[in-house]
Order: sequence, then C-alpha cells, then structure tokens
Amino acid sequence: MQITSKAAALASAAALFIGALVTVTAQIPLPGQLPGVEPLHESGQDVTPAFEGWFKNPDGSFDMLFGYQNRNLKEEIDIPIGPNNKVEPFGPDAGQPTHFMPRRGWGVFTVTVPKDFGNKKVTWTLSTAGKTNAIPAGLDARWEVDALKEVTSGNTPPVLSFGPTAGAPPANQGPKSFNVPPLTATVGQPLALSLFATDDGKTRSQARAAAANRAPVVNVTWTKYRGPGTVTFANAKPAVDKDSHQAQTTATFSEPGAYVLRVVGNDASGDGGGGFQCCWTNAVVRVTVK
Repeated sequence: MQITSKAAALASAAALFIGALVTVTAQIPLPGQLPGVEPLHESGQDVTPAFEGWFKNPDGSFDMLFGYQNRNLKEEIDIPIGPNNKVEPFGPDAGQPTHFMPRRGWGVFTVTVPKDFGNKKVTWTLSTAGKTNAIPAGLDARWEVDALKEVTSGNTPPVLSFGPTAGAPPANQGPKSFNVPPLTATVGQPLALSLFATDDGKTRSQARAAAANRAPVVNVTWTKYRGPGTVTFANAKPAVDKDSHQAQTTATFSEPGAYVLRVVGNDASGDGGGGFQCCWTNAVVRVTVK
C-alpha cells in the first residue's frame, strides 16, 4: 500500500527536526526556545541537505527531489561544486545549488534516475562551518510524493512561461527545473527578467482557497542559484499582474562570470506546498555576465 504524500511530508519534517536537536546543556534557554534545541543564529551555522521524496516520470524513470536547510537566519552561503558539495553517484555536479539562502529551501532541484534504479541510493553531501551532512535518497515507497498533482484536491503546480504570452513555450510545470534560453548581462547594469505565471486556482483547503481570492494566484521568487558574485534583484518577489499574468523585475551582478538564477512559482498552498510536497514550479536561467 502506498503511503500518502502527507505521511512522507511529516516524515521529512520529523527528520529535519531531529537533525536540529543537540545535546542538552545546563544553559538556561532563551525566551521562546526549547531546552536542548540549538538557538537560532544569524550566521556561522551549517547547511543540511534534505530529501523531499520521489515521483515517477512518464518514461518510467524517477526524479529524486532535494531541498536544504540553511541554519542561519541571515547568512547566505556559497559552497562550490566539489568535495564539499557533491552528489553521488551522478556527480559531483548533478545540478544542485552552490548558493544557499537562509532557512528552508523546499524542493530546489531533482536528480533523475533510470527505471531500473532499484534499491540503489543517491547521496547529496554538504560540508560547511566545520560540519559534513549527507542525505541518502532511494525509491522507498514511503517517500513517493504527488509532486505534479495533489490527489485530495486535484491541485496542480503553477505554469511558468517565458514566451511572448502567458502559457507560450518555453514553459514548465512542476519542481523539475528546466532551462530558460540563456541571457547576457554587463556588470553593474540591470538585466530585465520577465515571465508569465498562471495557475489552476486550486489549493489543499477551503481556507487557503479563500486566501487566494484576496491575493495573487501565483507568488514568484527569484534567487541566486550559482555564480561568483552578488546578485541584487530590484524586487525578488515581483507581483504577478492579475490581468496579464506577467511578473517583471531586474537583476544586477557585481562580478563577471557564469551565473544561474532560480525562480520558483508557488500557488496559495505556500512554500513547499504547505508541507504536502505539491504544488510549485522551478525554472533556472543561465546568465553570462561580462
């Protein structure tokens, strides 16, 4: 019997919580903190990889879905591809991020494995702040998720498109990132970023559906995914126009080099589908900065 995506999400949350526990000390906890739980820090903490679950592709292959927990409240961390940021056996570079925003990054990238993968494992390892954290991922039935359609409500992920109109190709739906046509930019000069975002308007609950009627149907967020310098967005969360479905912003780069930007579209279910592993959409934009 297949375990529901809700059960998988709860298991994932429990695993992250356990990872946050530390040895109980005699220190008196600060207000709002639990005894034995590491206090939150603005900087200096490590990054933990997270396995969100897996889902099947139409061709019989499978996608392993990964996220992370940056334990810092403010510090953004860069971990280059290599011994400190590697995916095995398909890496070290399997398309994972090298730039980690503070706190939780839900369903950031996927690793595709063949239909005969069996009981083998994919392991993502991150080493930072003097700690090494690794998460193994496999095709255990308990970790299957409904990333492309939430079965109880019929909710599906938003559609992000980069063509001339809403829904026009190139477009993507779901957490498996796709490559938008590459862009070029110049150091210090804003680069225009524009996309269209549409959604089916469904959510997991009536309360969230009601909230969606008072807010944009899709919320988009831009972040740096890879690159040598700082990326400054005019608005990292540009509003999606309710009539044209278009969202626009700019990105300015501090140094030349090869960058990758990530944009995620969430419906009213919220980040990470509100913990139900559906429904959001990823896209990555490669930018060459001169």
